[in-house]
Amino acid sequence: MLTLNLEDKDSIFTMHKPFTSPHTNPPLSPKLTLPTMYDLPSEDPEEPGLPDEFHDLQPQLLSATLRLVDYSRDRVFTGSDLNLYYDVHHPLWHKRPDWFLALGVSRLYEGIDLRSSYVIWQEGTSPFVVVELLSPGTEKEDLGQNAELPSASESESPAAETPPRKWDVYEKILRVPYYVVFSRYTNQMRVFQLVGSDYQEQPIDPDRPRFWFNGLKLGLGLWHGEFDGITRSWLRWYDAQDNWLLTDAERVEQAEAQLRQTALNLLQSGMSIEQVAQLTGFSEERLRTIGSI
Repeated sequence: MLTLNLEDKDSIFTMHKPFTSPHTNPPLSPKLTLPTMYDLPSEDPEEPGLPDEFHDLQPQLLSATLRLVDYSRDRVFTGSDLNLYYDVHHPLWHKRPDWFLALGVSRLYEGIDLRSSYVIWQEGTSPFVVVELLSPGTEKEDLGQNAELPSASESESPAAETPPRKWDVYEKILRVPYYVVFSRYTNQMRVFQLVGSDYQEQPIDPDRPRFWFNGLKLGLGLWHGEFDGITRSWLRWYDAQDNWLLTDAERVEQAEAQLRQTALNLLQSGMSIEQVAQLTGFSEERLRTIGSI
């Protein structure tokens, strides 16, 4: 049996500041009192906080609505929370973008295998767009405001042992053309475009937050709607006609809705259920349900 003396026990509890919640009467709601991923320590003492559910869903929507007219799907790679290794001289240094898009690279290794990382000196192609979702533990670094980390030029010195800031990696080393940050707390989208050697923030209408990427022939904007059962504001792609691009599931749902409407119109025109069933593929039982709506 493992036993601890009092000194050992005290040292364990002083390793991390314990999470405490205020006691009130009546009690506060769990949303206000339960610890978040950013309150509780990680197994990795260097980890500022682990991704929450939004960090899982938002990248899924970005990938699901991406439709590029100039690239086939097998020549486009989107990564989410995937290690991106950027310095051949420091092969363990990496950043982990919440979402990024690389153009003109194979989606799969040798056409069959899923990626487990993105190694820039092997791929030879930097991401075209990087998206970071702001969180309490990473906001300063995402916006290049973390003064504790060295700049890219400082990290290139022979004596440097600390990786450069995320901002500098995207701007100075990888030279990612577009860097997007989004806060789900304020629903603010900010876009930084590489102009010369520096990122310049692009103007976005706060009443209609959208930004058009000429190189993609697509735009990214703030859409309010339901995704995976959650209704809120999301980043989503739109086309040249200002139409939000649909996920595969939404395409199927839209096509079925159009077919239901066609069947209803035919039934209301006096066509028999048997005839409509032959034209639409719906069963007669289903058509009776549609006709009763």
